[in-house]
Amino acid sequence: MTPLVIVGCGGHGREILTIARAVVAAGGPRWQLAGFVDDRPSEENLKRVQRLDVPYLGGVAWLRDAPPETHHVIGIGDPRVRRSVAARVDAYGVPAASLIHPDATIGPDNRYGPGFVAFAGARVTTNVAIGRHVHLNQNATVGHDSSLADFVSVNPLAAVSGDCHCAEGVLIGTTAAVLQGLRVGRDSTVGAGACVVRDVPDRVVVKGVPAR
Repeated sequence: MTPLVIVGCGGHGREILTIARAVVAAGGPRWQLAGFVDDRPSEENLKRVQRLDVPYLGGVAWLRDAPPETHHVIGIGDPRVRRSVAARVDAYGVPAASLIHPDATIGPDNRYGPGFVAFAGARVTTNVAIGRHVHLNQNATVGHDSSLADFVSVNPLAAVSGDCHCAEGVLIGTTAAVLQGLRVGRDSTVGAGACVVRDVPDRVVVKGVPAR
């Protein structure tokens, strides 16, 4: 079995633990859940991790001296923080695992990079390009011919329509929608419940219906 370390003891990381366990239970890759690393875990989150019967190993630097077969997955919801942590872990030479929940659907001719996580109910149709450390949360959908660059997060129940491009670090909020053929610029955020009807520039927050 391959040791797997989850970076982040918060709720997002603990949800990813349930995905890893579901993958193993369904006969997928045989991950050995080695534990969590986190530089500043709260006391409450440490107690929650303990109740899940998975050890807290220490700070992120623990990975620097991890056994050579160890893989990691970043359990941090914020795309920009996830990018910063990935740069640290990459420097340690620890490869990223991709986790796809058995109840997610990944259609034909899709490509995804290391660190990709698809939660239960996520749906990716066809001919979609997905970058490194992209997270598709519960019941999020991505339509045909779209691309999600590195560190994109699509939050629960959000919909990215066909032929859309989400640049690096984009966050699509819960229940938001990006309509067909549009682009969301680097490090931009689409607020929860928003409907994007025109291209979104880099490094802005849009919200509302239509999104402004």
